[in-house]
Order: sequence, then structure tokens, then C-alpha cells
Amino acid sequence: MTTTLAPAPRTAPAPVRATRAPLRDVAAMSRREARRSLRSVDGLITAFALPVLIMSAFVVVFGGAISGGTGGEYIDYVVPGVLIMCLGMNSATAATGVAQDMTTGTIDRFKTLPIFSSSALWGHVIASVVRNLASVVVVVLVALAYGFRPDAGLGDWLGFVAFAVLAVVTFTWISVVLGLVLSVEASMSVSMIFLFVPYLSSGFVPVETMPEWLHGFAEHQPFTPIIESVRGLLAGAPDGGTILTACVWLVGFLAASVVVGGVLYRRRTAR
Repeated sequence: MTTTLAPAPRTAPAPVRATRAPLRDVAAMSRREARRSLRSVDGLITAFALPVLIMSAFVVVFGGAISGGTGGEYIDYVVPGVLIMCLGMNSATAATGVAQDMTTGTIDRFKTLPIFSSSALWGHVIASVVRNLASVVVVVLVALAYGFRPDAGLGDWLGFVAFAVLAVVTFTWISVVLGLVLSVEASMSVSMIFLFVPYLSSGFVPVETMPEWLHGFAEHQPFTPIIESVRGLLAGAPDGGTILTACVWLVGFLAASVVVGGVLYRRRTAR
């Protein structure tokens, strides 16, 4: 009489398990941040209502006075600037989320769990990408209702989405770093960076119309090529040099923020 042994359960190879675990942890933290965003009324207002109000102010209130210097319909000129401002302000909410996690004992509780160490930070980043893309859709739909008429083809729209994701990831990691070093109260002011610095770029008026002493800063600060890249993509006439310059700025800030953020996070959680 023979005994049939049940086959041994299949197990994933070690490298596969090592990859799945961090991805699962990041997904869990992303869902946590998404739920927190949905419960935050002020966060939803910042994400969806404020960019629409800013665009409405420029298009409806100031558009008639400004449009003469832009060489076309002012709404086609201003929407890219509003979109980048929207991405920046929405990404800045990650600074407050990280600061709250660091000061309320949340990270200390996470340290007791067998999870990927940086999953909490990446959760903020992934949730920020989803929230920002949803906000961009709302802003573009309202802009179309106001008369925005982009000439972008399918490739240009895909390029815009990819560029927007890169911008959001970069802006969010910058905010994460600031959230690691600022108090909860101070972190709430991070959005002011993304609210006011774009005004000193080509986002809302051409650089040539600014005072001459501002030209140098406005032309060479990072928001100008970033906004011009979006403007070119939505107009169906992207400029490779401008996009390359913008990507260098974004990738440079992203790499520096990821490295600095990782070092700061390890130091803060090692205490």
C-alpha cells in the first residue's frame, strides 16, 4: 500500500516576495492617505475649488485687461500656469500630512510593524499623484467651459499627463522633506511657495511685461520652463529644449529630495 503525499505548497521566489512586500505596504499607505484626504474638507477645497477660483479670477476679472499682451486668447495662455500652481499647492498638503505623522506618534507605531520602512512617505506621494490628476481633470473641464481650446493631439495629451506626474512626484517629495523638518503649523505655509513663486514666472503674464529688474529671475527660475512645457504641449507645439530644461529641473529636485528625505526619515525614526 502506497501513501500519496500532498504536493508542497508553491512559494514565490525570494526576489519576488521581496518585491511584493514593499509594494503591498506602499499600496496600504496610499489607501490610508487617500481616505485621510477624503475626510479633510479644507484639503478638498484646496485640491478642487481653489484652483478653479484662481483661474476664474484671472479669466473673468483680469482677462480683458491682460489679454492684449499675450498674443491670443488669455485663457489659453493662463490655464497652463493655473495647472502647475494647482499641482504645487495640492502636493504641498503632503508636508502637513508628514509633519502630523512625525509628531503624533503615528510613525512610532509604524516602526513596530514589519513593513517597508519608507512606505509611509511613498504613500503620501502616490496619494498626491491620484489627488492631483483628479484635480487637473476638474480644472481642465472648467477651463473648457470658459472657452479654453487646446490644440493638443493624443501624443501631446499623453506627454502632458506624463509630465504632470513627474511634476507632482517632484513637488510632493519636496513637500515631504519640508514636512520632516517643520512643525505641523509651519508646514501649512509650504503651499505659499507654490502659490506665489509661479506669479514670478511666465505663468500669468509674459516675462517681457514685468519690470526689467525681474526679467533675469523670471526667465531662469524653474517654474518658467515647467509652465512653458505645459503650454507647448497643450497648444500642440511642444518645444524639445524647453521640455528638456524643465525635466532637468524636476529630476534634479526629485533626486535631491528623495535622498535628503530618506536620510532625514531614517534619522527621525532612529530616535
